[in-house]
Amino acid sequence: MIPVPYDTREDAQKEYTLKVPQHHHCRKCGNAFIGDGYFCSDECKKTEGDAAKKSLRKYLVILIGLWAIVIAAVVVTKVF
Repeated sequence: MIPVPYDTREDAQKEYTLKVPQHHHCRKCGNAFIGDGYFCSDECKKTEGDAAKKSLRKYLVILIGLWAIVIAAVVVTKVF
Protein backbone atom coordinates (compact mmCIF):
# COMPACT_ATOMS: atom_id res chain seq x y z
CA MET A 1 0.00 0.00 0.00
CA ILE A 2 1.32 3.46 -0.95
CA PRO A 3 1.37 5.94 1.96
CA VAL A 4 -0.87 8.99 1.50
CA PRO A 5 0.75 12.34 2.41
CA TYR A 6 -2.40 13.45 4.22
CA ASP A 7 -5.40 11.76 5.72
CA THR A 8 -8.36 11.85 3.32
CA ARG A 9 -10.94 10.73 5.81
CA GLU A 10 -13.76 13.15 6.44
CA ASP A 11 -13.23 13.09 10.22
CA ALA A 12 -9.56 13.95 9.83
CA GLN A 13 -10.40 16.88 7.54
CA LYS A 14 -12.76 18.31 10.15
CA GLU A 15 -9.94 18.35 12.69
CA TYR A 16 -7.84 20.64 10.47
CA THR A 17 -10.65 23.02 9.57
CA LEU A 18 -10.56 26.31 11.49
CA LYS A 19 -13.76 28.15 12.21
CA VAL A 20 -13.66 31.78 11.10
CA PRO A 21 -16.04 34.03 13.05
CA GLN A 22 -18.74 35.93 11.19
CA HIS A 23 -17.13 39.11 9.83
CA HIS A 24 -17.28 41.77 7.11
CA HIS A 25 -14.58 43.31 4.93
CA CYS A 26 -14.05 47.06 4.85
CA ARG A 27 -15.07 48.64 1.53
CA LYS A 28 -12.12 51.03 1.65
CA CYS A 29 -9.11 49.04 2.90
CA GLY A 30 -10.37 45.44 2.72
CA ASN A 31 -9.52 44.58 6.35
CA ALA A 32 -11.76 42.03 8.04
CA PHE A 33 -13.72 43.31 11.04
CA ILE A 34 -16.45 42.06 13.33
CA GLY A 35 -19.48 44.28 13.65
CA ASP A 36 -22.06 46.09 11.58
CA GLY A 37 -21.56 48.55 8.77
CA TYR A 38 -19.42 48.73 5.67
CA PHE A 39 -16.24 50.30 7.07
CA CYS A 40 -13.79 49.18 9.75
CA SER A 41 -13.17 52.66 11.17
CA ASP A 42 -14.35 56.25 10.99
CA GLU A 43 -11.17 57.14 9.08
CA CYS A 44 -12.01 54.69 6.27
CA LYS A 45 -15.59 55.94 6.20
CA LYS A 46 -14.50 59.59 5.91
CA THR A 47 -11.86 58.85 3.27
CA GLU A 48 -14.33 56.89 1.14
CA GLY A 49 -16.91 59.69 1.43
CA ASP A 50 -14.37 62.30 0.34
CA ALA A 51 -13.38 60.18 -2.68
CA ALA A 52 -17.04 59.74 -3.68
CA LYS A 53 -17.66 63.51 -3.46
CA LYS A 54 -14.58 64.22 -5.59
CA SER A 55 -15.68 61.69 -8.21
CA LEU A 56 -19.22 63.09 -8.29
CA ARG A 57 -17.87 66.62 -8.71
CA LYS A 58 -15.69 65.49 -11.64
CA TYR A 59 -18.62 63.82 -13.44
CA LEU A 60 -20.82 66.86 -12.85
CA VAL A 61 -18.23 69.17 -14.47
CA ILE A 62 -17.94 66.81 -17.46
CA LEU A 63 -21.74 66.68 -17.83
CA ILE A 64 -22.06 70.48 -17.71
CA GLY A 65 -19.25 70.79 -20.26
CA LEU A 66 -20.94 68.37 -22.64
CA TRP A 67 -24.25 70.21 -22.36
CA ALA A 68 -22.46 73.51 -23.05
CA ILE A 69 -20.96 72.03 -26.22
CA VAL A 70 -24.37 70.75 -27.39
CA ILE A 71 -26.05 74.09 -26.75
CA ALA A 72 -23.23 75.97 -28.48
CA ALA A 73 -23.50 73.63 -31.50
CA VAL A 74 -27.25 74.20 -31.74
CA VAL A 75 -26.88 77.97 -31.48
CA VAL A 76 -24.10 78.05 -34.09
CA THR A 77 -26.06 75.91 -36.58
CA LYS A 78 -29.17 78.13 -36.24
CA VAL A 79 -27.17 81.32 -36.75
CA PHE A 80 -25.50 80.12 -39.94
